[in-house]
Amino acid sequence: MNHAIVSTISDRCKRCYSCIRECPAAAIRVVDAQAQVIEERCIACGHCVKVCSQDAKQILSEIDLTYSLLNSGKAIAIIAPSFAASFPDNYRKVPSALRQLGFKQVVETAFGADLIANNYMDILKSEPEKTIISSACPAVVSFIQKYYVELVPNLAKVVSPMIALGRYLKQELSDDIKIVFIGPCVAKKHEAMDEDLAGVIDAVLTFHELKKMFKENNIDINSLDESEFDPPHAMMGKAYPLAGGLLKTTDINDDILEKDIIVVEGKKKVLEIIEEIAHNNINAKFTDILFCEGCISGPAIDTTLNYYSRREKVIDFIQEKINNVDKRVWKSNLYNARKLNLLRNFKVDNQRRPMPTEEKIREILAQTKKFSPKDELNCGACGYETCREYAIAIAKGLAEKEMCLPYLIDELRNAYESLSNTQEQLRIAEKLASIGQLAAGVAHEINNPLGTILLYTSMLKKELEKYYNDDRYKSDFELIIEEANRCKNIVSNLLNFARQGKLNLKEIDLKKVLTDILKPFTVNPNYKEIDFILNRKNGECVLTADEDQLKQVFINIIKNACDAMMDSDKKVLTINLICNDAEAVIEFNDTGKGISK
Repeated sequence: MNHAIVSTISDRCKRCYSCIRECPAAAIRVVDAQAQVIEERCIACGHCVKVCSQDAKQILSEIDLTYSLLNSGKAIAIIAPSFAASFPDNYRKVPSALRQLGFKQVVETAFGADLIANNYMDILKSEPEKTIISSACPAVVSFIQKYYVELVPNLAKVVSPMIALGRYLKQELSDDIKIVFIGPCVAKKHEAMDEDLAGVIDAVLTFHELKKMFKENNIDINSLDESEFDPPHAMMGKAYPLAGGLLKTTDINDDILEKDIIVVEGKKKVLEIIEEIAHNNINAKFTDILFCEGCISGPAIDTTLNYYSRREKVIDFIQEKINNVDKRVWKSNLYNARKLNLLRNFKVDNQRRPMPTEEKIREILAQTKKFSPKDELNCGACGYETCREYAIAIAKGLAEKEMCLPYLIDELRNAYESLSNTQEQLRIAEKLASIGQLAAGVAHEINNPLGTILLYTSMLKKELEKYYNDDRYKSDFELIIEEANRCKNIVSNLLNFARQGKLNLKEIDLKKVLTDILKPFTVNPNYKEIDFILNRKNGECVLTADEDQLKQVFINIIKNACDAMMDSDKKVLTINLICNDAEAVIEFNDTGKGISK
């Protein structure tokens, strides 16, 4: 493939995963919550296009290519017989509309079905030992080439009606003609690009694209006259878009039909029959398989009619035209094409990915909170039928954990609880911050009068000691000073609380900080019996920290150590500063008695 036949319009994808549920080839991978088509895995069946309610899947347009072919003056349109279902009210006028658009001739693709009928008969007779699979549906062919490579030899080595008619017209008319196929099938675009069939079909339009071109060129089909197709005319090939239509073109009798022929249509049944053939559970000689419920249900049929009404329209068209075909001319055309090469070979294009181990599957299931079979709800919300299939898809790189709805709900609930807890913590933090601001203001206002009280109490105490030697007054003043200091400590704690979390980081020399801290202690008469030793051998010890907060920590430690040594005979406080590129270690060793057990 030179271009992606089906692709995703990312801004339209709403994560419904309908396309994943419908894709028979597991060719859609969710990336960043967008369902992206994997080009090399896609079989262009178009099921994802049909089910996407958001129009997020787009089909490769060949409108511009067709316009360029029309400009050559050599363009011939070959239209699928299902056109009667797409243009139910005016299908007799479609040939006129195509000619007005610029096509030199308009031919029925159904004649291609007549051409290949005998080839199928020959294959059934020459290969009776295996189940032959029809090769008319390009989506079925691609699916087998990619995912059931062991069945590639079972594919009938016959071209599709589109290719058969293309080869016929280029042989009968000229290799220079430009052939545009028009139909309801997206996979035909992929078939036309196949390197083994290149050059036969020059462009492929869907019915939707054709109607768009009619509108762009102001072609009103209803105002046109009815007209016939150009020769060659088809016979029973017109039944091709109906279920079992391929068989209608052959001479297979009813008895064989009952025993040896299986007609299968629709995605679910197609997957089942291919699986059965792969496991040798089918003994039929021939299986006619269509991914859609007949071509009248193709993804680009572009009609509001239901299945039965579409079928009726095609049958009406067949009955109207079949008796008007000159059988002698029809047989003559088939005879003249007897040497036309209508065979082809099929290549393997294996896209199967290795099956993950059971251990890997269980691991992925556990990641989505599925620890036992009872936890596997198989709800299908992820697009896969079972949780196990979903886990396998993740292991193969085709899915994401976030596709699991129950898992997402649990994650959402956990996130909500976490958010609620965070909000509660924020509320408490805001309250504490308010208390801290209040405490800072109150502490500041109380600190000043406390300082005055302490100052004047100390002065009064000294004055009274000059004139009175009364222990009672002395103890009273000491009590006032002690209680005032207690209040000052409480205020200091309030200020420290208000300043929490506000760090003033800068580069400091730890040795200098410790030296500055020790000076007041060495001159304090209460600690005059204590020896203070600071050991640092390698010069400076620089690090980034909040100097004030570190000083407060060191002061508290040193003060506690000094108080612990008051009753000791030997009073020594040793501070060892050990510093390297990775860390700084400060050891405080005192000779106090310690805390009793």
